[in-house]
Amino acid sequence: MKSEFIQCDMSRFESVAGMYERAVRRLEDTVNYPKWSAEHPSRDYVRESILRGEQFACVDGDTILGAVVLSENPEGRYELGCWKKKLAAGEYLVLHILAVDPAYQRLGIGGLLVDGSASYAKARGYKALRLDIIPENLPAARLYRSKGFTSAGKRRDLRDIDYIPEFELFEIFVVEVLLEVLAVQFDELAVLRVQVAGGLVR
Repeated sequence: MKSEFIQCDMSRFESVAGMYERAVRRLEDTVNYPKWSAEHPSRDYVRESILRGEQFACVDGDTILGAVVLSENPEGRYELGCWKKKLAAGEYLVLHILAVDPAYQRLGIGGLLVDGSASYAKARGYKALRLDIIPENLPAARLYRSKGFTSAGKRRDLRDIDYIPEFELFEIFVVEVLLEVLAVQFDELAVLRVQVAGGLVR
């Protein structure tokens, strides 16, 4: 299988929308970890994401293997997250509705979508890629942690959705910002060592 990470245009609408519909049906027939339904992700959501240039997919020729939305809009109160570095709106991208076609699951497509999303964010000058999941969505948590994402805490006030009371936030930095964060941590450690050596910390 030869896959490619692409930005979708309207010529891909039916294929992408159909993939999400198949993914939702599979979730409803098994374990619906993200609590998706026909209402979300909807065909209108996919159409609007394509028109805004925010819909991406992993494809093999004309076949949609999986898809994801990348947007500057977190669709929630991301300012409440325990982020490692405070970033202003527009400095990070948010990953939404990542899904793999049921026919192509367990082939690493989810990882390719995450890699493609991170590469896209970095190439366009964003400092981080952020997302949120339902804490019970263990497969998603494993995927993101395996790709280097770290938790930014759980929030019960992220969105006003009665049937999803809590979300867990995740983030990953591009190299330049990560090095900056590590440098700050190194400086703090150096100061602590000086204080210990001087007897200021006991």
